[in-house]
Amino acid sequence: MHRLLQKLYSCFKPDYLTSLKKQGLTVGKHFNMQFDVVIDPSHCWHITIGDYVTLAPRVMILAHDASTKRFLNYTRVGKVTIGNHVFIGANSVVLPGVTIGHHVIIGAGSVITKNIPDHVVVAGNPAKVLMRLEDFLQKRQEEMAIYPLFGKEYKVEQQVSEAMKLEMNLKMTEGKGFIV
Repeated sequence: MHRLLQKLYSCFKPDYLTSLKKQGLTVGKHFNMQFDVVIDPSHCWHITIGDYVTLAPRVMILAHDASTKRFLNYTRVGKVTIGNHVFIGANSVVLPGVTIGHHVIIGAGSVITKNIPDHVVVAGNPAKVLMRLEDFLQKRQEEMAIYPLFGKEYKVEQQVSEAMKLEMNLKMTEGKGFIV
């Protein structure tokens, strides 16, 4: 069932993105949008996404806030700018009027309410800076020396076998590992 959903999604994803671009969304090169991402279709021309950006599953980017519409007869809108080399984790929400700097990792489930500077890792609701990107990557490199590493043959797209799945779980004695 999961593969069927992925195939269906991959059929519609280019059309969705193409439609948003025709309406004014700006997207840089090497953009990676996972499944169920929502980029504000009613105000996408206020959104600029840089190069080498990944939006994990179920990320939502909003350029409008309609909470005032019934009370003030106006909807608040705001530009959203996402820099280069940014990863936004699953189920995160980027609110109107936010600028995300370059070389940023945003943890899963974060709510981005304010501007994010360059070269940081942020997470939370509301998102807060946790550490410098350099420090985060150093910690992960140290973990790579301890935990098992797996090649691309272990990915779903490569038709990973049941035996390989079992092997991965057996090797991850501490519950962690890294895959290409």
